[in-house]
Amino acid sequence: YPLRRQRQMCIRDRETRALEELGVKSTLISTKRPPSEIIVHDWATQAQERTTYLSPFIAGDVLTVLSGLFRAGPLNVARCLKLALTARDCSLVERLKLCAMIAPAVKMIQILRRDGVEHLHVQSCANSANLAMFASVLSGIPYSLSLLGPTLELYGPNQHNKWRHAAFGVVMSKLLYDVVQERLTGHLPPIVEIVPVGVDLDEMQRQTPYVPWTQGEECRIYSCGRLNAIKGHDKLIDAVTLLRDRGVDCHLVIAGEDEQGGNGYRHTLEQHIRDRGAESYVTLLGAVPETEHRAHLAQAHIFALASKNEGISVAIMEAMAMQTPVVVTDVGGNSELVVNGDNGVLVSFGKPGEMATAIEGVLSNPGFALKLSEASRKRVDEKFNASSTAARLLGCLEQSQASSNRRIQSSNRATESGRIENSPDECKS
Repeated sequence: YPLRRQRQMCIRDRETRALEELGVKSTLISTKRPPSEIIVHDWATQAQERTTYLSPFIAGDVLTVLSGLFRAGPLNVARCLKLALTARDCSLVERLKLCAMIAPAVKMIQILRRDGVEHLHVQSCANSANLAMFASVLSGIPYSLSLLGPTLELYGPNQHNKWRHAAFGVVMSKLLYDVVQERLTGHLPPIVEIVPVGVDLDEMQRQTPYVPWTQGEECRIYSCGRLNAIKGHDKLIDAVTLLRDRGVDCHLVIAGEDEQGGNGYRHTLEQHIRDRGAESYVTLLGAVPETEHRAHLAQAHIFALASKNEGISVAIMEAMAMQTPVVVTDVGGNSELVVNGDNGVLVSFGKPGEMATAIEGVLSNPGFALKLSEASRKRVDEKFNASSTAARLLGCLEQSQASSNRRIQSSNRATESGRIENSPDECKS
């Protein structure tokens, strides 16, 4: 997951821990190691030690792949090649790349069999889902996949095949559920459920009560999200600049790094800050560990996010779990988390003036700020608790396994019935 690795690792760690508490033993597999620049979490080293990486490919892997293909049999290998070469919405080059993914899929099968894995869940529906599909066709090990958003298109082509061959699929929001139902009609697995990523409420909680901002005090605004144009950090900077023009002494801190470890969109954002003379009141922290992230949430008067699109933002969930009032854009599935005026404030994307006014409205009304603070954690606990979402994921797995068992039993009965019908008369008794 090269574009979303830091957030995916956080999600995977929470899900893994919650599932293991429910008795599900986990094996962690990843396509490649994350960039060292974003490895900041205190659990990262332990997670990497638990994870088997498919790359780099070494000389010994060639023999593994050849023997794995032989074991799978020519029919299953041909099925994989057909899936790759007839994939929808793919150029010839993309189809050839899909063919090349069969090799690491075979390598992954060896890992799955080594660890006795009975089901493979992919926390994405991008290329890792292609690997899971090929591995399933070659080995018979079922797989499932997740759509976290913000859009289906973000995860590349061949979606029809990736979903059609899965045992089940889960999506982050009702909005995304409607998208896959519309665009993948006739190609969806038997089970598709809305299972949002959850927050570990034991970790994400305050040590001291939230205290609203008071006039004359420095206002601390905090945001968290990878440095990418889709997160709208430039619009948030403009909103904070407007607030300062109105006499509000506010300072913005943004946690997160770009996909190139600080050598990509960060430079664009730094130039945006310089153009507005905002160096004294805007700080780009880069990637931060969870402990520092929680500390900033606890110290902030407002959490703000000006995204252009989201599945449902986990960063907003975490802020709400920490009872920090949120002012965020009404995009993607955010409205499924934030009830405007009840547990947070929703604003339009691309309108810094509207966001500045909304932030000012929370700051200038301590009673309203306290109301948002008190209601926000309750909302997360009700629908976005990691323990409950893990239980829902486990429910999908159990439902899928039960359905598979019924199909096998039905097939066995049909086979046995056929044997009886075709047997000699003297043997029927």
